[in-house]
Amino acid sequence: MASKSRGGPLNRIFWVVFPFVCLIIFWWLLRVSGLMNPGLLPSPLEVLQTFWNRLTQAGLLLDMAMSLQRVLAGLLLGMVAAVPIGFLIGWYRPVRRFVDPLINFFRALPPIALIPLVIVYLGIGELAKIVILFYASFFAAVIVMYEGMMQISPVYIRVARTLGATDFEIFLKVMVPMTVPHMLTALRVALGVGWATLVAAELVAAQRGLGAMIQNASAFFDLRTIYLGIICIGALALLMDVALRKISERLVSWQDKADS
Repeated sequence: MASKSRGGPLNRIFWVVFPFVCLIIFWWLLRVSGLMNPGLLPSPLEVLQTFWNRLTQAGLLLDMAMSLQRVLAGLLLGMVAAVPIGFLIGWYRPVRRFVDPLINFFRALPPIALIPLVIVYLGIGELAKIVILFYASFFAAVIVMYEGMMQISPVYIRVARTLGATDFEIFLKVMVPMTVPHMLTALRVALGVGWATLVAAELVAAQRGLGAMIQNASAFFDLRTIYLGIICIGALALLMDVALRKISERLVSWQDKADS
């Protein structure tokens, strides 16, 4: 049994906050050191001021909500498709032999390369942006799903068959429970890929959103807003990942883990 994590909530909060404090200090020192042109590196205080201005005057919360909505839609649709297909590929070897080269081909294609085709076939509305995020999330998740199934020891399947279980019972009572950790890992991986693809998705004529905010700021060389957009994307992705990790810990608390 893995040992319980040492320290209380304050200790855990400290180790979440401390690296970012160090990063901000390094950022500030780099700014005041003169090693970089101040016009090319805004200070943390300037970015904070931009955050407040956009929050109170430019609809930053709306941009965050629009981006969050798009990422969640692409993520959920990607997972809905990836979980059954991952099971299918992992369970049936002929299907895996047929589908595996196709999956590895398409997952290597950057979503930004598909934007012209998406615009041609789907236009420039919300559907086009969600399809790009779906594409990125699906291929990230399906790989984790079927690789996870491949790692399940065949001993469990042989024991179940020895006890008289049918293929359906083995799938339902052995494979599905043992794949739950891989489903959660696939969800976290797809979430990260979704946020990483957000700026590309919002290249499709987005008027609001963090990616759109970054692109608009780049046209005017507004580095403060670019930094702010990057920080907001990272912060939202981090908060969602922390929430998923907490949910995962509860759902797979039966799993023994090494305490590193």
